[in-house]
Amino acid sequence: MLAEIGYISLALSFAAAVFGAAASLYGARRKQAMWIDSGRNAALLTFPLLLVSTLALLVGLMTQDYQISYVWAVTNPTTPMFYRVTALWGSQQGSLLFWNLLMAGFAFVALLANWKLNPRLMPYFTVYSMLTLAFFIGLVLFLENPFERYWIIPGADGVGEVVQAQFAPANAVAPEAARLAETARGLNPLLRHFGMIIHPPMLYLGFVGFLVPFAFAMAALASNDLSTNWIKATRRWTLVAWLFLSLGLLLGGRWAYDVLGWGGYWGWDPVENAAFIPWLVGTAFLHSVMIQEKRGMLKVWNMFLVIFTFSSVIFGTFATRSGLIDSVHSFARSEIGAPMFFFWAGVTIVSVALIVVRWSQGALKSEHGFAGVLSRESLFVLNNVVFVALALAIFWGSFGAPIITEMVTGTDITLGPDYFYTVTVPLFIAMYILMGIAPLSAWGAVSARSLGRSILVPVGVTLAAVVLIALTGVNDPGALFGYGVVLLAAFVAGYEIVRGARARARAAGEHPLLAAVSIFTRNRRRYGGFIIHLGITVIGIGVIGSTLFQQETQRTLAIGESLQFSGYELRLDSMEYGQIADDGRQMDIANLTLKRDDEVLTTLRPRHDVFPAAADQQPMVMNIPSAYGTLENDYYVLLVGVQPSGAVTFKVYVNPLINLVWWGGLVLIAGTLIASWPTGQKAEARQRVANAVAVQRGQVTV
Repeated sequence: MLAEIGYISLALSFAAAVFGAAASLYGARRKQAMWIDSGRNAALLTFPLLLVSTLALLVGLMTQDYQISYVWAVTNPTTPMFYRVTALWGSQQGSLLFWNLLMAGFAFVALLANWKLNPRLMPYFTVYSMLTLAFFIGLVLFLENPFERYWIIPGADGVGEVVQAQFAPANAVAPEAARLAETARGLNPLLRHFGMIIHPPMLYLGFVGFLVPFAFAMAALASNDLSTNWIKATRRWTLVAWLFLSLGLLLGGRWAYDVLGWGGYWGWDPVENAAFIPWLVGTAFLHSVMIQEKRGMLKVWNMFLVIFTFSSVIFGTFATRSGLIDSVHSFARSEIGAPMFFFWAGVTIVSVALIVVRWSQGALKSEHGFAGVLSRESLFVLNNVVFVALALAIFWGSFGAPIITEMVTGTDITLGPDYFYTVTVPLFIAMYILMGIAPLSAWGAVSARSLGRSILVPVGVTLAAVVLIALTGVNDPGALFGYGVVLLAAFVAGYEIVRGARARARAAGEHPLLAAVSIFTRNRRRYGGFIIHLGITVIGIGVIGSTLFQQETQRTLAIGESLQFSGYELRLDSMEYGQIADDGRQMDIANLTLKRDDEVLTTLRPRHDVFPAAADQQPMVMNIPSAYGTLENDYYVLLVGVQPSGAVTFKVYVNPLINLVWWGGLVLIAGTLIASWPTGQKAEARQRVANAVAVQRGQVTV
């Protein structure tokens, strides 16, 4: 019954999405409100229908309905309830269904929130959002159906044939529940980690969230309403999508660090890069769109950015789910590869064609020109160029070069980390330099002398900080330069917050602390942006320290023996063999004492896990590390193997400043929440007036 409910709800949601797109297009072209409203209602209906479908699969997972093939593939009787719930996105079919639910949810809220505010845009928004949703629902409905069940068709020789089908074939019977439970596969062990449980939903929310700005941009092009209305409608949607994508990337890095056991968090894997590319292009759009709002410039560029952000989301989804690339992060090869490729190509070509048409008509003409190379708009454009160059370089290394080489020569190549470090490090340096300079500039003409006076204090503080770092023993010129560039961006963000608070205190006669709070409440977007910059600089410092100064060693120890490494002493106290966990895996655990300067710091317990497998599979073996973390570094220990003599081999990494990567992520989240937090209409109106005055005077906004 669950399978029928889920499948029928899925089919109805597909019909509603198709009807919603068709009715909205007809109503918009014919200017008939009845059809527009009918299309809207159908579009709104997709979310509750997909919710019913998703809940049906979720109930099947929780109640162990192993006749449903998806439930059989991702759970077994030993799977804890928490992992049964999260198994919803543990494999291709369920994750695509969940993806559709989230996409319908974003469209649902956007339709309700913007219908009266943007009556000219909304019919076309419905068209593009529902066409996209219909495509993805169609993938689940026709190619990756999670509601298919196992059936046995009796044979003439008494041996039954097991088949997968949505509805029972003629003469088929259901397999025995006990046999299905006995052979159920269970969730991939790599996914049994809290970070990986949260990581996919965050990525999906980030990916599908970019549907809203894309659909509004296409609606603006289709309706020829190319004012800033579509930008105002999508500002917070873009920030929210960007926040979720940032969270997904950070959680993915944490999962790799905790589970994959190679001592790092970013390996330039193609699937990692497939999520990073839309983050880069989306970041460029968030910066560039401010120029259009303030100066009426870069209208064509912004259209290209928002469309290529969504295009890169679709391509990344295609690369991850089609079998195009092999990765520990990717899904298995499936039939959805060709449809997704043609959908991606179609979306990109149609979108670019619409931009070209409106451009040729003069509808995307800029209202102002660039006032000088040091103006804020010019520096923002340079920043955009850096972000796009990063995205293109990473795309080429991850997909372009490998695909073209295989097509031309038949050779399968992979560009490793050396390529990415070579091409991306100079661009990241440029990004941080521009992060440090651009906020100090002003809209319109800016003189070098004026900008020089503004940057004098942050540069002085940065130089002093670099000297202090050198005095601590860091003598690598590249590291000192990197720290200096990143710290400049950090000090500029802090300097602008302090400067704004002081200006507010003087103007309003407020206490400095109250003034600091006031500038955040009155101009959340600007000062929330500075908090985001601070988060990215904290991450940058962590990346430099953990990349340039990572140390590693590998030693074999007998019980009671110790190793001395990087100022620490690690002693093997005992081994626990054959421990059985609640989910049935067998664990060999090492008990180690970590000391520094004869002081016991902690006990580390790296382990060797063996997960039981179904009859037709091999057991999966994982080496789970254990780490002791401080602000200074992580002491990260991996159990490599046990020798015939009983001695145990360990690999040890010392990762300086790595925890700043995760803490910087928390700062970034806080800044994004501040920047996207809703403000009252009156406050927004006051701020627009204040911004206009500040632009005219070239002053900081308080």
